[in-house]
Amino acid sequence: MSALTYDEPGHEKPEVWLAGGIHSPPFSPVARLLAGVLLRRAQRGQRLTLPFSRPMPVIGPRCHELRLGDADNEWRVFYHVSSTAIVVLEVATKKTHHTAQRVIDGCRRRLALYLLSEREGGTA
Repeated sequence: MSALTYDEPGHEKPEVWLAGGIHSPPFSPVARLLAGVLLRRAQRGQRLTLPFSRPMPVIGPRCHELRLGDADNEWRVFYHVSSTAIVVLEVATKKTHHTAQRVIDGCRRRLALYLLSEREGGTA
């Protein structure tokens, strides 16, 4: 195992975006900034917890959702923490207490493709 730790400056895991994006609009500048700060913390190896992030084992191991409140929307950024990257699986608005099944299914599908690609030594 490598001695490299990701909480050292300059040693951040890259982000891999498989779906979605964080742009203003539709995100407010404040929500966009918060999303960036939280994703950067994850890249540095910090474990994010409630109220900003919660585990999503229904999607897969090491999967989480960032919870971002905005003036008009509740945003969710679904991501996976791999050994080599922070993998963004989906960016969606949340209108109910439950995550839509189509969002969960899409995240599962993207995660499976990413993990297959990672095992085969390629990039997603």
